[in-house]
Amino acid sequence: MLIDSFNRIHDYLRISLTDNCNLRCFYCMPEENYSFTPSSRLMQAAEIASLAKIFVSEGVKKIRLTGGEPLVRKDASVIIQSLANLPVRLAITTNATRLRENLEVLVAAKMSSVNISLDTLRADRFQLITRRDLFKTVYENIGLALQAGIHVKLNMVVMKGVNEDEINDFIEWTKFEPVHVRFIEFMPFSGNKWSSEKVFTWQQMMAVIGSRYTFERMKDELHDTSKRYSVPGHAGSFSVISTMSAPFCDTCNRVRLTADGKIKNCLFSKEETDLLTPFREGKDILPLIRKSIANKARQLGGQFDTDFEHLQAANIHNRTMISIGG
Repeated sequence: MLIDSFNRIHDYLRISLTDNCNLRCFYCMPEENYSFTPSSRLMQAAEIASLAKIFVSEGVKKIRLTGGEPLVRKDASVIIQSLANLPVRLAITTNATRLRENLEVLVAAKMSSVNISLDTLRADRFQLITRRDLFKTVYENIGLALQAGIHVKLNMVVMKGVNEDEINDFIEWTKFEPVHVRFIEFMPFSGNKWSSEKVFTWQQMMAVIGSRYTFERMKDELHDTSKRYSVPGHAGSFSVISTMSAPFCDTCNRVRLTADGKIKNCLFSKEETDLLTPFREGKDILPLIRKSIANKARQLGGQFDTDFEHLQAANIHNRTMISIGG
């Protein structure tokens, strides 16, 4: 098993397939003309499968595929099919723009959940946030996923002055559709122009929801990063990921593998370890994996604490969100 110095067992691996994306969300990508990693420096399909097997041999029970946008890879279906053969729960995070073309392979792989990034239900605002006119495509593809019986989670990054006025619109959506909406506090990454003034906290979200709806606290799952709630009579549910105002690091079981084969033991870790180069050289990478996990900080990558109001984003050393994979 992969255990850190705080006795946390890491059995959840998030694999980024690419740092490329067909959207340009400003909080994820610093610039429109972003320089993506050359294909030769990315993990290839067979390498992803081999590396995943090593993690599974060390106790990993769940694998989530991320990007960028994972479904922009031409061999995404090949990767999904190979990982579906492992004894793990397989999931994916996507912007849903290419969900229709890949729906059959996702169903065949028995994806335990499909997380879809969607920060607004307004077409004009969607174009403003993503810099692409694809809201209709995304909305229709979400409907197709629900019709296919896929468990859909919607990830909404709530940003003050941008989209906090739509929180209850998303709650209303759960009344008629079995979607699970996850409201996420705005987090700092390289180039995303984060400031504490833009953070709409868990407490503020609950106040907004409580002004219109009566809700109940649900039982959290083991290692859950979100605080889960339901509105009586609604087909779906909602939760809040309170990374900034109320971190959940004590029960963290996640480890990340970037598209270029670097292991990150925390979303906010400054340090990362190259696994792909020694793997290609035929070296044993298991000691590198274990060392990375053993060196994991107690919380938030060791870079900041819960006093986010006084946090200076320039003092955080990390990648852009799109090159980490979320």
